[in-house]
Amino acid sequence: MVEITISMPDAPVSRAMLENGAYIIGSSSSCHIPLSATGVSRRHAQLIVADSRITIMDLGSSNGTKVNNRESIFPNTPTTIASGDKLTIGRAEIIVRRSTTAPAKAPDTTAGSSIPQPAAYSSSPEKENIPVLQTSAFPAELRPAIQEIKHQAHRELLVRMNLKKMALSGISHEELASRARAMIAEILSQLTIPLPGEESLKLLENELVQEAIGLGPLEPLLARDDITEIMVNGPDQIYVEKQGVIYRTDTGFADDSQVLSAIERIVAPLGRRIDESSPMVDARLADGSRVNAIIPPLSLTGPTITIRKFSKKPFQAADLIRFGSISDEMMRFLSVCIAVRKNIIISGGTGSGKTTLLNVLSSFLPNRERIVTIEDAAELQLHQEHLVRLESRPPNIEGRGAVTIRDLVRNALRMRPDRIVVGECRGGEALDMLQAMNTGHDGSLTTVHANTPRDALARLETLVLMAGFDLPLRAIREQIASAINIVVQISRGRDGSRKVVNISEITKMEGDIITMQDIFTYNHTGWDADGRMVGEFKPTGSIPSFMEDITRAKLDLDISIFTP
Repeated sequence: MVEITISMPDAPVSRAMLENGAYIIGSSSSCHIPLSATGVSRRHAQLIVADSRITIMDLGSSNGTKVNNRESIFPNTPTTIASGDKLTIGRAEIIVRRSTTAPAKAPDTTAGSSIPQPAAYSSSPEKENIPVLQTSAFPAELRPAIQEIKHQAHRELLVRMNLKKMALSGISHEELASRARAMIAEILSQLTIPLPGEESLKLLENELVQEAIGLGPLEPLLARDDITEIMVNGPDQIYVEKQGVIYRTDTGFADDSQVLSAIERIVAPLGRRIDESSPMVDARLADGSRVNAIIPPLSLTGPTITIRKFSKKPFQAADLIRFGSISDEMMRFLSVCIAVRKNIIISGGTGSGKTTLLNVLSSFLPNRERIVTIEDAAELQLHQEHLVRLESRPPNIEGRGAVTIRDLVRNALRMRPDRIVVGECRGGEALDMLQAMNTGHDGSLTTVHANTPRDALARLETLVLMAGFDLPLRAIREQIASAINIVVQISRGRDGSRKVVNISEITKMEGDIITMQDIFTYNHTGWDADGRMVGEFKPTGSIPSFMEDITRAKLDLDISIFTP
């Protein structure tokens, strides 16, 4: 934070506080800091405030800019100034000081008190800063100026080109990019703000083209395989998850309108929309990455985007074993369960890796069988030959035409499926899924949100009741017990790692209770020096009740893997 004090002839002294950013100073009313004194050009200088330093840059004014009454600084060159320095712009003077104002310290109320204050609560803990991931090609001192250039270039581009109309007219992406690049180069050559060097100018042009016809600063983040989540909290706050750790990036959009444009480019090809009447949307990228967007008035921080990024090369079973998410014995057991057509539910919390595990297990489905996948936003990446992919549809602008997961599950039963894979059960479709599993569609897969295998069964009961039928609880539990064979529980640790913590078999009903037995568990033993979870996968000694089915199918599964 910087405080500026402005003195001009025949005008009272004025003060202002400036946050980090780039501020144009001049006589024009459109400048961030307008000065009405004589000798001030319309766009006279640019003041750039950053945490590391403060710089002033003369924009080729007619009378120059002086620092501490010395000779005018060299035009179009950033000059570092210190706290307390005086800028002379025409007949106006600006004193720039770093703000040293700190929050008032709370008075000590413990003095003279007979009640001692516990040392553990005597002061609030210091905030742990989020680490910054360097993704921008521009140094920190240039970024405020670059953002100002981008803002003006985008504004001018909207005046000269209707990119949305051109895109809808059927013009190819390459032709659209070529026209946008030519127009951006022309606009940059006409801006009065000094531009960076030749190499940086090419980078700036590329970023402007990406923001004009692509996803802007998200493009390089999407290209990185080590980033698994991208979170946009308004134009100037972009966070990512890398190897289970949250980072703040040093890049951003020019303004809210650019974030909205990026959202529209994601949802428009899918036939979906986002506006004030429908301010939330779920969508996907071309590579299957899941996208959620929400805009004002529901989002108070500006347009917000969350992208659950998928690897360009889908994870295989060997990858999960290498990551330590599951053991080789557990993966072999699950592959055999799929081969003998056991119904499997994957349970876990948000971001625990349910869809990734579902994708890996789906790769074990036989190529000769007819597979139907049903999802809200198509994410699964199956490579079987006989595959039908279905995706739900939201209502149109008139509130009609919605096709739900439940509608698709019922329709899939008429499509002669050998296996049904539902991306996630989150409503009344759970009842239709259970009925399908009980009427000849064995070997189906789905996921559900729950924290333990037992909670997964309770969650299924709730979802079945959401179908709108007043079914007795015992009848629902009997359906679940006869339909579901295996519950796979996956969990995300505080270090960001994902682990399959339980593989449980549903055995039978005893009275009104569904009985289960754990086949494999993960025993967490502690943390290593790097803060990573330490533990081991162990069999419990319980033998699956369907071992005869495995033997009859002549599948190679050594029973010793169940021995502790």
